[in-house]
Amino acid sequence: MEAPLYPDNPFASSTPPGGQPAFWVGPRHLAGDDQRLYDVVSDTLAGLGWTSLTIVRGRHEPDEAPEDRQVLRSTVLHIAPDTLRWAQWVLADEPFHLGDRQVAWQVSARADTSGPLAEWSAYFTPDVPGEAVADFLVALDARDQPAVPLAGPELVLDAVAAHGWLRDIDQPQAAATDPTVTSHFCLGEVPALIQDADPRALTIEANEAGPAGWQAWATPAIGAPCLWAVSFSASVPHDLVARFAASLSSTAPVLRRVLPEATRERLLRAPA
Repeated sequence: MEAPLYPDNPFASSTPPGGQPAFWVGPRHLAGDDQRLYDVVSDTLAGLGWTSLTIVRGRHEPDEAPEDRQVLRSTVLHIAPDTLRWAQWVLADEPFHLGDRQVAWQVSARADTSGPLAEWSAYFTPDVPGEAVADFLVALDARDQPAVPLAGPELVLDAVAAHGWLRDIDQPQAAATDPTVTSHFCLGEVPALIQDADPRALTIEANEAGPAGWQAWATPAIGAPCLWAVSFSASVPHDLVARFAASLSSTAPVLRRVLPEATRERLLRAPA
């Protein structure tokens, strides 16, 4: 069963409990998503005029009450007016992980409307700062041609270096880390299952590296689980990745009520 505009969205609410004090915190890349990643991104897309659909698949028995419906799969899909770009909230039902974190948002774009397949996709787990995802989407929305590259990969490293991140000694043109060596940006082979239309991804041999894409992640301590992870497929334009990188590494404080347990003691805080 497939139902557009399903009124009961069982996973849209990610607003933290009320009554908690708010703080301005930094650095942004360790501040988490305030448990509002769905709300921040969906509100941004609504402001850009994207259409929101909730698709639910499941079993429905005759005379069964709506609250008893067995939902097998559901997703919230946001589509741009030109239908060239879209974003899916997939946390509720997608068994897809980056590192040890389940993917929450998948953003995709295609070159034209003649085919249904995406040219590229980007993936964001929980605790990615919502401000950075929102800035990425605003930049994507502003592009006339979302699948055409406009700049080289150096733009991404320049964006984080401008905020004090350090280029990797061994890979100065492909990797950078924040001064605490907690968060990382790297251009390299993408994880399995990352969707991209680059034909080279379909013809590589088992012992060959595939097309390189940008990956970013934060690990609060050696051997600790990731705080968050992001993957951009090989064909994501570098200027869009750079916009995300600039926002993620920004030194401007962000407003938070819910702080990640793993980085709580490493955040600078001031009452809002």
